[in-house]
Amino acid sequence: MYPESEILFPSRVISMLEDLRGDEWQQLVDKVKKLPETHVDSLAFSLMMINIGGCLTCDLDSYRASLGCATCAKRTIGSFKGTDKVLKKQFEDARKEVGAYSKSNDIGLARQAKKA
Repeated sequence: MYPESEILFPSRVISMLEDLRGDEWQQLVDKVKKLPETHVDSLAFSLMMINIGGCLTCDLDSYRASLGCATCAKRTIGSFKGTDKVLKKQFEDARKEVGAYSKSNDIGLARQAKKA
């Protein structure tokens, strides 16, 4: 129905968010966009966006779904009232949550980017 919409925030959208805020945000996005989607930081970024954007309440009949994930994520970050520091803190909290979940469920996740 909406080919640009997915069930949850897709990691392919991360790079599209880089220029929407200040330096701290740009540095975070620049770091995470280079990682594989199974990396703990990429998963944490997606979890942060799911929480901020309300992805769990989005469904195919919603206006947000009709916009597509990229547009919705851009609007979410562009209209976020907190500072980049607040966003970075939310990312760090999401990273802890992903790490705790992977540890408690014995799921091995990449923690460092592979060196070329």
